[in-house]
Amino acid sequence: MPGVVETLPMLAKKYQCAVVSNALDSNAETMKKAFERMGIDHYFKLFITSKEIGYKKPDERFFTYIANLLNMPPEMLCMVGNDYDKDIVTPKKLGMSTILITSVIGKYYLSDKTVDSFSLLRDILT
Repeated sequence: MPGVVETLPMLAKKYQCAVVSNALDSNAETMKKAFERMGIDHYFKLFITSKEIGYKKPDERFFTYIANLLNMPPEMLCMVGNDYDKDIVTPKKLGMSTILITSVIGKYYLSDKTVDSFSLLRDILT
């Protein structure tokens, strides 16, 4: 995803970042190794997939599990994702802030912010 390498250092200084995925083909360790190869794994506090949790996004239990792992109430979390139905709707209903990354023009009512590139998160979150 363009802009990730340049934007992560700024975000990680201010926020605890986590990678949460519906990946069923890989687990958190495999995902972390992929991020290590890109040299960006150290920006994340947590790597977890639905394979470890047993629930998939958009299941409410998936997001509640993440909040509990981070020891934070949903109201203190911000979900950044690229799939409106899986990444934005449920977190918003749980009280999280939400940011949708998409180039598809649409009406995303439950997204607090919508951007078309990861690098624009700098303007919103820093």
